[in-house]
Amino acid sequence: MNYALIGCGRISANHIASAVENNLNITALCDLLPERMEELKQRYHLPDSVKFYTDYREMLRLEKIELAAIATESGKHAAIAFDCIEAGVNLIIEKPIALSISDADRIIERAEKKKVCVCACHQNRFNKSVQKIRSAVETGRFGRLFHGTAHILWNRGEEYYRQAPWRGTWEQDGGALMNQCIHNLDLLRWMMGDEIEEVFAYTDRICHPYIEAEDLGLAVIKFAGGAYGLIEGTTNIYPQNLEETLCLFGDRGTVKAGGKSVNIIEEWRFADSLDISEDVKAQYSENPPNVYGFGHSPLYRDVIGAVKEGRAPYIDAKAGKRALELVLGIYESAAKHKPVRFPLKSSGTLNFRGRFDQA
Repeated sequence: MNYALIGCGRISANHIASAVENNLNITALCDLLPERMEELKQRYHLPDSVKFYTDYREMLRLEKIELAAIATESGKHAAIAFDCIEAGVNLIIEKPIALSISDADRIIERAEKKKVCVCACHQNRFNKSVQKIRSAVETGRFGRLFHGTAHILWNRGEEYYRQAPWRGTWEQDGGALMNQCIHNLDLLRWMMGDEIEEVFAYTDRICHPYIEAEDLGLAVIKFAGGAYGLIEGTTNIYPQNLEETLCLFGDRGTVKAGGKSVNIIEEWRFADSLDISEDVKAQYSENPPNVYGFGHSPLYRDVIGAVKEGRAPYIDAKAGKRALELVLGIYESAAKHKPVRFPLKSSGTLNFRGRFDQA
C-alpha cells in the first residue's frame, strides 16, 4: 500500500516508524522544510525511491498514494484532508481532526461520499491499559458508572512554543486542552458512553503570556446516561510533566490508569472478582519512552485492515469530531460563563480570538 506523510515535525517519527513496522510502501514525504524530510529518511533508512515534496497538492497529482497521514499544524488539517479525500486518498489525521465543527462535518461528509477511510489519530485508545478498561466497560463490569475523571498535569515552557510559532494560537492550534489534553478527553468521553448533555467550564491563561490560548482548563460534564465527568488540564506544572490519569468509578468497579500516557493501570477493583488486581496491573501496563505511547503502530495496523476490508476504522472521523466537540464545548462555556448544551451546532477556535488579551 503506497503511503505518504504530510508534515514532518515533532510527531512524524511515530508515523514513519509505524509505517515501516506495518510494511507500508513509503512513497513520499511532504514538508515545507526539506531538512526535516532528509532527517527522517536517514533516521529510518528509507530508500532513495522516496520522493520529497514541499507542496502536498503536487504530491497528490504526481504520486499514486493510497494512504496518507496528516501531521501538520492543526489549523491546516481540514484543508489538506479535503484535497486528499477528493483525490481518493485514505487518511490518518493527527489530533485534532479539525479546529471547527463545520470542518469536521465536511470531512465526515466528503469521506462518506468518496468512500474514503478516515481515521482520527487518538492512538491512546490502543494502549494495553485502555483496551483492558474498555473491555470492562463493554462487558458491564463497572455496573452503573457514577463518574469519571481526566487529569493532564503537564509542563510546557516558552522554548516549546518558540520552536513552532503556530503553537498556542487560535488560528492554528488552540491551547492546552486542544493540543496536550485532547487524547485523555477523548478517552473519558468514549468510556462514559459518548453522549453529553452539557458542560460547564473555566479556562484561563495564567503563566504563558506569549501564547493566545489557555494553559489551564477545568470542566464538569453531565453525560446523557446520568453520570458525570471531571476534567483538569494544564501545562503549568512545575518543573516537568507530573501525570496523565483516567479514573472510572461505578457501583461495582473502580479503575485508575496513569503514567506518561494513561499506560499504567494503578488501581483495578471489581466486585465480580474475575481477575486478580496485581496480575492485571502487571500484564496490562507499559512504560513508553514519551507521552506518545505505543499506540501509533496498532492504529496503523487497524487502518490498513479497514482499507483492505472496506470497513470503518476503529477510531473513525466521527470519533475525532466528538473529541473536538468536547474541547470546543469547554471553550464555549468558559467564554460565556454558563453551561453549554450538546450537541454543538457550530463552534471553532477562531471564535475565541482575543479572549485572554484584555488587561
